[in-house]
Amino acid sequence: MSVRRILALLSAVAAAIALAVVLPSSASAAGCAAAWNSGSVYTGGATVSYNSHNWSAKWWTQNETPGGASGVWADQGTCGGGGTPSPTPTGGCDYPAWVAGQNYTTGTVVRYTNGGYYRATHDNPGYDPVISTWYWEPYNCSGGQTTPPPTGGFPVSEAQFNQMFPNRNPFYTYGGLTAALSAYPGFAATGSDTVRKQEAAAFLANVSHETGGLVYVVEQNTANYPHYCDTSQPYGCPAGGSAYYGRGPIQLSWNFNYKAAGDALGIDLLHNPNLVQTDSAIAWKTGLWYWNTQSGPGTMTPHNAMVNGYGFGETIRSINGSIECNGGNPAQVQSRINAYQSFTQLLGTVPGANLSC
Repeated sequence: MSVRRILALLSAVAAAIALAVVLPSSASAAGCAAAWNSGSVYTGGATVSYNSHNWSAKWWTQNETPGGASGVWADQGTCGGGGTPSPTPTGGCDYPAWVAGQNYTTGTVVRYTNGGYYRATHDNPGYDPVISTWYWEPYNCSGGQTTPPPTGGFPVSEAQFNQMFPNRNPFYTYGGLTAALSAYPGFAATGSDTVRKQEAAAFLANVSHETGGLVYVVEQNTANYPHYCDTSQPYGCPAGGSAYYGRGPIQLSWNFNYKAAGDALGIDLLHNPNLVQTDSAIAWKTGLWYWNTQSGPGTMTPHNAMVNGYGFGETIRSINGSIECNGGNPAQVQSRINAYQSFTQLLGTVPGANLSC
């Protein structure tokens, strides 16, 4: 063998060795951020680790689990450096199952737990397809009915609604409520007829308590108005420092909640918070946004509490936590329970167990 040939072989071996040495370095594991703590408050941009993944907070959050249904945490990939890829359609009806907390890109099709298929209409961090309908639409992959239809209409008639709220403000229309239902089709449409009526009654009972029987559209204590602007948020308070006071059936307040609700609903509420007090359907949607997606100071969303058998008491905890629960204000808790029992009776169903918190 010639000297030139030997030198060429040695050069090739050296290059291979160099490549073998370099490759592991370029694929080295990414470090995990500090572990998520349920009691800590995180603002937009904060990074934590949970279940071997790093997560970045999109807005203010506390006690909302990374990868959960709230959508507040964006998956930054595994601590080993690998990201979480969006599922890729494989043709026909052979699509991957939806996974909560996994990032999905527009156009991705998934199979949901109800047996139906859904296509992402906007990029999203694993929002529930039957809750966040701004981000998902039913998808017919075979020419037949792939998404089961709702089990029935809203279980509260307009006559019953008027009976529940005889002194309501004209702003809170029944039509506004039913128009808002399209944003969260799982609400009062999940489970048996009894469960559906119980959830509708639970939501309306809490709404009644928060608004004095649907009388108040905005928070009455104006002295609180300037307090609801968290200037530490990267987006600030573009509508003004006193613009994010309580509005609507759940009294939506704080700039970060207006942004979060607006993002979920596809409405710019951060810049236009007054829409919650001027558009009845939007006001009802913000109430349903909280009910279906937020755990608040509790451990689950009010929707999950009612459809999974935890009882009305857990909905109170998710709305006001220790301010009322655990002996905080038993009179207020009883007021909510009384309304709930009255509404379930009106709807011809039973209130179930675990009424208090």
